[in-house]
Amino acid sequence: MKARKIGTLTIGQAPRSDITPILDNALPDHVTCLHAGVLDGLDDATIAARFPVGPDEAVLTSRLLDGRAVVMGKTAVGLAVQQKISELAAAGCEMVVLLCTGEFHGLHGDGAWLIEPDRILPPTLNALVGDRQAGILVPLASQIASELEKWKGAARKPVFAVASPYTATEEEIAAAARSLAEQGAEIILTDCMGYTGWHQAICARHVDQPVVLSNQLLADLLRNVL
Repeated sequence: MKARKIGTLTIGQAPRSDITPILDNALPDHVTCLHAGVLDGLDDATIAARFPVGPDEAVLTSRLLDGRAVVMGKTAVGLAVQQKISELAAAGCEMVVLLCTGEFHGLHGDGAWLIEPDRILPPTLNALVGDRQAGILVPLASQIASELEKWKGAARKPVFAVASPYTATEEEIAAAARSLAEQGAEIILTDCMGYTGWHQAICARHVDQPVVLSNQLLADLLRNVL
């Protein structure tokens, strides 16, 4: 089978030790990955200067190579994301996969096939959930307002709980899962690529609701097109 090259793009720093193994396990042997991050090579001061959070601005969070979390203003991130997509396309990647569930507008693959989770996961999960009550796990409380717009296609208005995949303790993850269950959630959806099997296992020990990992769902979908 023809060898293929794809690029992955995190809004943090690459490679993502939490996400890359999930993708590697899903991708066929003939596919190689070039991993890139919006914050690659940047120190804390530069990140703060280039990606400030303005008043009333939407925010995004991601992971640095050392495991720390960083919060950034969405406007500046969006501009940097497009630049990195173009760089990956110029490097010969025929597909670029964005490793972020955030909603961006106006992105283009610059010759590569651009995969945006935000365009794939909400309609897919809404179809999966049907008329059941969905519970959405998000990293930051300030993201809930924008998430309501993102999940407006759901048959029933989702309920939300907050626990960062990067900084929350096991008890905080468990408390968030219990909160969703108490709000009537019948299924839990993780709206961030940073949630992993570790978070899923914690939820399973404390609630009966199934937990869908965004990164695993994306990896399974990619397997079928590569």
